[in-house]
Amino acid sequence: MRLGVLDVGSNTVHLLIVDAHRGAEPTPQHSDKAELRLAENLDKRGNLTPRGADALVRAVSEARRQALAQGCDELLAFATSAVRDANNSAQVLKRVARESDVDLQVLSGEDEARLTFLAVRRWLGWSAGAIVSLDIGGGSLELAAGADEDPRIAVSVPLGAARLTREWFEEDPPSKSAVNRLREHVEAELTRPAKLLLEAGPPDRVVATSKTFRTLARLSGAAPSSAGPRTHRILTRTGLTQVTSFISRMASADLAELDGVSVGRAHQTLAGSIVAAAAMDALGVDQLEICPWALREGVILRRLDWLESP
Repeated sequence: MRLGVLDVGSNTVHLLIVDAHRGAEPTPQHSDKAELRLAENLDKRGNLTPRGADALVRAVSEARRQALAQGCDELLAFATSAVRDANNSAQVLKRVARESDVDLQVLSGEDEARLTFLAVRRWLGWSAGAIVSLDIGGGSLELAAGADEDPRIAVSVPLGAARLTREWFEEDPPSKSAVNRLREHVEAELTRPAKLLLEAGPPDRVVATSKTFRTLARLSGAAPSSAGPRTHRILTRTGLTQVTSFISRMASADLAELDGVSVGRAHQTLAGSIVAAAAMDALGVDQLEICPWALREGVILRRLDWLESP
């Protein structure tokens, strides 16, 4: 069957269309992104602004048009922290359904963590043993741990790269004091989640997904995306320290010119690096493996699991 997955995140609205059936690897056929930065379109009352809602309706409507044009059997549409955190999310979702004819479902942070963990497990296979997975999004950080397909522990904390950049940095590049304050905050916020993850047992593999981790790995010397998804990539703690020191002195416009850094996310790369470093320290690991599959693939795999056996 042909599935369309529409991921409404804090930074982008991403449509991925795959051909898939149970027991086989989903094959990407089409991908399209619209950069909305919904997390930056929340007003002082915590509502998604009319401008943000307008952009969301347009993006979802266009994604539905593309899904129909590509012959999708289903369109699985979901939203994460930006919509989840908006005080007027219910009204926005009703408008999206009315004007785009798309039922946009809001995932909880825990669901995000569980579905991402499923994708990581399927990509690595059973030989990976016990896994800890990390995913830095725009609004939140998802963490999960376990030895099965469903994690024993799944946690979401409000440590997304876009959120932290917006709330903690006033200058570009930020001052050293601002960086230090954010680092202290992130370390404190991760104390309890890291403890919960480690209580699930020592992991055999600690794995990172998401654009933020891929960018940091690329900046530290990992292979570019052109090398393909099966190329082994890691992010070491030493490499991350060097990257953080380097980018902390750069304006986002300059950072965006580096290979592997997107223009739309350059300004939040430093905050993402601080979260990544704090997570590695809290878990006591000196390197992360980068997994190309994440939440979207987890949604696809779960849907395929629900199909009746032939």
